[in-house]
Amino acid sequence: MLLNTGILIGSTSKDDSSSSDDDDISISSLSSQDTHMMSENENEDNDSDNDSDSNSDIVLNEEDEDDEVVKAIIKSKEKHRHHPPTINLEDTAMDICFHPNRDLIALAMISGDVLLYKYNNEETELLSTIEMHVKSCRDVEFSADGSTLFSTAKDKSIMLMDVESEKLTRLYDEAHECPIFTLTIINENTFATGDDDGVVKLWDLRQPGTQPIFSLKEMEEYVSAMVTNSDGKYLVCASGDGSLTTINIPGKKMHVQSEEYDEEMTCLGLFKSETKILSATNKGKMYLFNWGEFGLHSDELPSLTKKSINCMIPITENVVVTGGEDGILRATNLFPNRHLGVVGQHNFPVERLDISNDGTLIASSSYENDVKFWNVQYFEDLDASFKIKGGKQKQVKHHLPSSKFNNASDFFADL
Repeated sequence: MLLNTGILIGSTSKDDSSSSDDDDISISSLSSQDTHMMSENENEDNDSDNDSDSNSDIVLNEEDEDDEVVKAIIKSKEKHRHHPPTINLEDTAMDICFHPNRDLIALAMISGDVLLYKYNNEETELLSTIEMHVKSCRDVEFSADGSTLFSTAKDKSIMLMDVESEKLTRLYDEAHECPIFTLTIINENTFATGDDDGVVKLWDLRQPGTQPIFSLKEMEEYVSAMVTNSDGKYLVCASGDGSLTTINIPGKKMHVQSEEYDEEMTCLGLFKSETKILSATNKGKMYLFNWGEFGLHSDELPSLTKKSINCMIPITENVVVTGGEDGILRATNLFPNRHLGVVGQHNFPVERLDISNDGTLIASSSYENDVKFWNVQYFEDLDASFKIKGGKQKQVKHHLPSSKFNNASDFFADL
């Protein structure tokens, strides 16, 4: 049961946000080729983009007419799908989270504030600027029913806020000894947090006080991501030390730790009815693990770039969108493995991704202080088991509808 302490959190922006914890940002330098590619899109107005307007017209020949993937992409372009305009910010958004049943998105800001925006295809509107943390807010998550917003920060605290009243309902002060990096909700009563030092803690909202029900220190670097399935038995944790560490939640003990990979594990996602877990790394690789077999990957997916994959979001049971250090959002089909194309792009590294409550939109944030929306409803029509005939040069005529890339040099500049 959540405690209603009746503490009202301020809803005005901070005057002292200049202390923005720059050490939370690590931007790798872009190559001249990447910079040129990004600059081609720098002056495009996302607000007026209608997903398909920026794509080249397609003239079908007989071979194209027989291609199922091409027909699905063209069909989705004809639907002329829309998306909300870009949110331009004064500070960097460290995390983003869609509300589970309202057209609302929460932004965790480097200033420590949490911003709540409502959105539609015509506009985005700032509803509240809520002063939550004294240092960089690193993670925000809505409860399953959307009534509570969880946030955690570099100041080592965890806060729970009632979304309607914007009142603080529970505070865990000094919850970790090191800054907290990530938070995930396991069920209506339990959530987990991981910090910069590799410590994972489990919390039960039914317990009085502010002590965790379990704590584990088995990772040598920061906990980058955590995920569980609907059973809630195992919590899989990715780490900067290159390992996956799995916790038995009911047993409150470590289940297994994978071998250490020679790269940082940066993000996780569940696929194929929760039977597969996908992990990405700071070297652009992706590893598939069978759920329940967390010691060693079952398959490695070839990568298009050696640059870091910073975040991922499952779009369907078989399709993942990843965001990387090169600013590109890419769609990948897992079974069979195929790179489907570019979903969207930023001028700076993509740091966070999330998907809307109806599955039609994804949002992405970058260190350019922007949050962009991309309509991905066309994946409902796309059967990636078919291949586009004719190789790369034929495929470049049929970019994914949300992408702004117009020609072969744009699309393949980073491959």
